[in-house]
Amino acid sequence: DCGESGSTLRFLIPLALLGEQKVTFHGRGRLAQRPLDEYAAICRRQGLLWESGGGLPLTVQGRLQPGRFMLRGDISSQFLSGLLFALPLLAGDSEIHITTPLESKGYVDLTLAALADHGVTVSHREYREFHIRGGQTYQPRNSAVEGDFSQAAFWLVAGTIGAAVNCHALAAASLQGDKAVIELLNAAGGAIRWTEGICTASPAVTYGTVIDAADCPDLVPVLAVMASVSQGETRIIRAGRLRIKESDRLAATARELGKLGADIREEGDSLVICGKPALEGGEVDSWQDHRIAMALAIASIRCRQPVLLHGAECVSKSYPGFWQDFISLGGILHERSVG
Repeated sequence: DCGESGSTLRFLIPLALLGEQKVTFHGRGRLAQRPLDEYAAICRRQGLLWESGGGLPLTVQGRLQPGRFMLRGDISSQFLSGLLFALPLLAGDSEIHITTPLESKGYVDLTLAALADHGVTVSHREYREFHIRGGQTYQPRNSAVEGDFSQAAFWLVAGTIGAAVNCHALAAASLQGDKAVIELLNAAGGAIRWTEGICTASPAVTYGTVIDAADCPDLVPVLAVMASVSQGETRIIRAGRLRIKESDRLAATARELGKLGADIREEGDSLVICGKPALEGGEVDSWQDHRIAMALAIASIRCRQPVLLHGAECVSKSYPGFWQDFISLGGILHERSVG
């Protein structure tokens, strides 16, 4: 049962094809709608069982064979990571060719670093061709788990549009793609600084800018919050992959921030946001998407009136302690049953 986790599903499918046993994957929410075509095509080419009614449950069976694999790079880097986990364990060598520009390179770098830390080597040519030697084995290692920039991004924006926030346990030299939040905030006028291993976001006047979301799509909802209270126009471009996340995040971000009074609209796979000094507040919905819920919570910092958020519990998917941290930083939260 993969719950609503796309990464769990996409990482485990290639590993399930290392043996002969039949494996069935279950999930819930929008997971059944998220694309798996890249893996389905591989299974068809190799004559492996791929049994699905177009969603979940999905059953696979058969032994993955080494060879030449073709993957698009503009759907999700999770397909590449999943194959990189499995292919070194096959008897022969393999190659992966990326047929379209690779997005979210930071996640691929994290995958390659994790493999290397555990004794598995993979080489690549400018992220277009990956060469995987077969017959490798994973070596046990002690690992240090870094703080998560994807989650810290909410507090770094909070510190920028509200009061100063210190984020601990982040690695300044991290390979995480969402570390880009620091550069993006500072480029808009933010004041993010490192001091003795602590990342501090201080209040700042931010300005409209252009944000390319291709390599950091998960940052879009909270960066849209920052843009909504910046001076001038912000354009968030190349964000089309957000339409196949836990929700259509482009539509959710535009619609729910609009309910709070933001001047925001969709233009194709982009968002155009004209900043205001403050938002109004009001009643919004999380779309059962953890990043939408957390972004709306941060938006409440600059709302004149309270925010009533439906589906707030969905943050437990990735950040169960979010609301406790929100309160510890001065947020005011009242739970009540509605409807």
